[in-house]
Amino acid sequence: LVFTEEDKYGLYSNLLFKYFLAEGIVCGHDLFVASAKEHPDNILKELPAPLLDDTYRKELGDEAAAVKSEDFQDSMKIAWRYQNLPKMEASPTTYTKFGHYYDVSKKMSPELCQSIKWHSFYLHEELSLEPKMKTCNMNSGYARLLRSIQRIISQEGFDGSDPQKKQRNVLRIGIQSLGSILWGDDVCCSDTPEDAHSLTKFLYVLRGLLRKSLSACIITVPAHLIQNKAIMERVTNLSDTVVGLESFIGSERETNPLYKDYHGLVHVHQIPRLNSLICDVSDTKDLAFRLKRKLFTIERLHLPPDLSDTVSRASKQDLAGSAKLLSSGCGAMAIGKKHLDF
Repeated sequence: LVFTEEDKYGLYSNLLFKYFLAEGIVCGHDLFVASAKEHPDNILKELPAPLLDDTYRKELGDEAAAVKSEDFQDSMKIAWRYQNLPKMEASPTTYTKFGHYYDVSKKMSPELCQSIKWHSFYLHEELSLEPKMKTCNMNSGYARLLRSIQRIISQEGFDGSDPQKKQRNVLRIGIQSLGSILWGDDVCCSDTPEDAHSLTKFLYVLRGLLRKSLSACIITVPAHLIQNKAIMERVTNLSDTVVGLESFIGSERETNPLYKDYHGLVHVHQIPRLNSLICDVSDTKDLAFRLKRKLFTIERLHLPPDLSDTVSRASKQDLAGSAKLLSSGCGAMAIGKKHLDF
C-alpha cells in the first residue's frame, strides 16, 4: 500500500499516480482505477506514452547529455575539497534502467491501453446505481469501494487464498484523492469530523484485502487539507510506503535561487522493512523533483556550488537560513551564520 500525500494543487501527485498506472499497462497488469473527482476513463486517456527500446535510449540520451553539461559547468566552481566526494547519479541513464520511462508530452496509444483488462469505479455513477446501502459504521462511498475491490479480486482470480484456476499477473489499484469532500468524508474540511475513523477503517480493511491477494495499491490523499494530525498518524501507520510531494508553486521557494533547478521536494516518510518491528529510514533524505520537457524525474537535491554570480551579499544570510531547513544528508550545508560555507 503506497500512500502519497498530494502537493497543494495536485499537479505533480496526479502525474505520479498516472506513472503508476502506465507502468501497470506496460507490464501487462490488470488495473482498477477509483476516483470521485475525475472519471477513470479520462484518467486512462491521459496516461503518458512509454519510451521503449531505441526511442527510450535516444530521449534519455538527450536528457542525460544536458544534465552532464550542467554538472560540468558546476564542477568548475566547486572547491577542490568537494571534488573527491562520491557522486550520486542525479538522473537515469542508458545503462541503469529500472522499470520503464515515460514521455509526459505524449499520451499513451489507445491500442496499448486496450491490450490489458481494466476496471473503473466512479463514485457518482455508483451512487446513482444503488442509492441505498448499509454502511457498517463506515462512510458510504468507502464501503462501496471496498465491496467493488473485493468483487474484482474474487471474480478475476487474484485471491491468494483460493487455488488459481489460470495464470494471473498483478492487480494494480489506484485510488485518487481519497479523504476529500467528494467522497462524502468531512475529515479534510473539519477539525472535528462526524466520523473521524471512517478513513482509517477503510485502510484497515483494504490492507487486509491486499495482504491476501495478488495486488498493489497507490492512494493519493490531500494531506495539506487534513488538519487533524492524529488521523494522519493513523493513516501513516496503516500504510507500507508513505511519500509526500511539496510543490514550490505559490511559495517563497519558487523564487529562491537555492531551488531554481527544481519544482518541488520529495519527502520519504516511511519505507517498509521486512522481518522487522521498525520501519526503514532512507539514508538519502534530500530528494527533489523537476518536470522537464518530456520526463518527470526525482533527483538528489544538490545546492548550487556558487551563488555569488546571482545573489547579493545581503541575501545570502536568508539563503543560509533556507539551507538549514534541509536535512544533514546534503553535502552543502550552511554552517556559518552569515553565509553558505563552501
